[in-house]
Amino acid sequence: MARKVVGFGEDDLRALAGTRSFERGLGYLDAVSGLEVGEGSVTAVVQGTDVYEVELTLGGDDGLSGWCDCPYGQEGNFCKHCVAVGLTVLRRARTIPRQRAAARARASGLEAWLTALSRDELLALVREHIAEDRGLRRRLELRAAAARSDLGTVRERILALIDPRPFARYGYVEYADAPGYAQQVAEAAGALRALTADGQAAQAVGLAEEAIRVLGEACGEIDDSDGVVGQAAAAVAEAHLDACEAARPGPERLAEWLVGQVLGDGSGVMDLDPLDYAEALGPSGLARLRKLAAEARRRRPSGWAERYLMERLVKAEGDVDALVALHAQDLDPSGATHLRIAEELESAGRADEALTWAERGIRDCAAETYIDGRLVDYVCARYTEAGRPADVVGVRRDRFRAELSLAAYQQFRSGAQAAQCWGAERAAALAALREDARRERGGRYGGPVLIDALLDDGDADAAWREAEGIADDRQWEHLADLSRETHPAEALAVYLRLAERLKEPTGDRAYEHLARLLVGARDCHRVLGTQEAFTDYLAGLRAELKRRRKLMSILDRYGL
Repeated sequence: MARKVVGFGEDDLRALAGTRSFERGLGYLDAVSGLEVGEGSVTAVVQGTDVYEVELTLGGDDGLSGWCDCPYGQEGNFCKHCVAVGLTVLRRARTIPRQRAAARARASGLEAWLTALSRDELLALVREHIAEDRGLRRRLELRAAAARSDLGTVRERILALIDPRPFARYGYVEYADAPGYAQQVAEAAGALRALTADGQAAQAVGLAEEAIRVLGEACGEIDDSDGVVGQAAAAVAEAHLDACEAARPGPERLAEWLVGQVLGDGSGVMDLDPLDYAEALGPSGLARLRKLAAEARRRRPSGWAERYLMERLVKAEGDVDALVALHAQDLDPSGATHLRIAEELESAGRADEALTWAERGIRDCAAETYIDGRLVDYVCARYTEAGRPADVVGVRRDRFRAELSLAAYQQFRSGAQAAQCWGAERAAALAALREDARRERGGRYGGPVLIDALLDDGDADAAWREAEGIADDRQWEHLADLSRETHPAEALAVYLRLAERLKEPTGDRAYEHLARLLVGARDCHRVLGTQEAFTDYLAGLRAELKRRRKLMSILDRYGL
């Protein structure tokens, strides 16, 4: 463990960031500037793709933590910029106590100076700063309007902050303008919180709902790739929740509004969870919420949002049987819903019922070419735990016969090997794949699965016998790669045939492929003792394609 000098060390930075971000942070040490050290935090700016602000919080219950306004940092990660600032602090460790003392002195001096100013001097100072800082002026105007209960002005200012049109130069908010718009939305959220704090929570509820409506209408016209607008919108939603908990609006009306938000077209702008409002809703509001969700589900049983809302409410009530009944109304043909039911029952300690539902899923989906592999794995894992290897083999066999894929073959083989019966099962499995190849259905997978299965078994001899007339170029090349030493003549024929096809295509990818084929051919000639024949072939190829300078360079690199 590296020695800790300011409450953390390099090992702590590495642990928080991960090796990749830590090592990348080493390259940003010269990009750190404006380092300021306080009692429990460090701030700085780092010049990266843009200029990013970084704050490290030292000590506390969570130990070292970091925040950065770069896209990766805004996702909650301890990014390379945080690492760079942390390393800079460590390299300046000897000066940290002096910087902290200086920061305390500056704060104390500022406090003393402000305290000594007269009322007129303080007003002049504030006026000076609001003239220079438009954002500060807007925030103070809102606070002033709220303080004098001028709700018309407050509403006007909040909606002006939420309005995306000043940022939509071409009819939508572009990526570069999203942070500026997000900052205004965040200011609106702050104003709503201030209203609640000033005892006007009921007014804040209505204004927040208006703001959320505008955001919902605008969300489709914003390039919010970094999620900054989404974060600011979430702050508006949090302000609405705080206001509801303080004002306790009509619970039934609140329930109706929440359902409208979850099911409405603009619901994508923020993640509103109605259950976060349980305290404000109370029993009557929750009952209304459940009734509205059930009605919406009946009107549109296949709707994703309707299903999500109903499932969320039922699950929160802890009624497993009701949740199972809800899932059972819309069983996915892949078996995914059967698996969800099984997992819910198992979590409730009802393992036997869980397995029954999972087995039902296997039966219901038996004819489907595709079935959720997790359901099959679930059933097989429970059979294995119960000491039922023969049942595992039966499930894997059935799925293999339905899918005829390499993955299903591998899983079937694994289960049968565990049950010590693969020798008896393999012949029938290969016969099914052979019949599938003859029906020319194997091309679904880029070549007959029979060849891939034999190669996966390590049975190259059988693969050679079966390949003629059915294998595709990828399989022929794979077979040749595996057989240079054991079947050099057959492999050489494959390499030369595939190389002839690559004489026409151009580009680095084709040239690299051709070079690999030639290396394989050279190895085959070496095993056969016919190196001179390869030398003549290669000389002829180079002469034929000599105008392709990039190809010649690549052949040189491969030693050809």
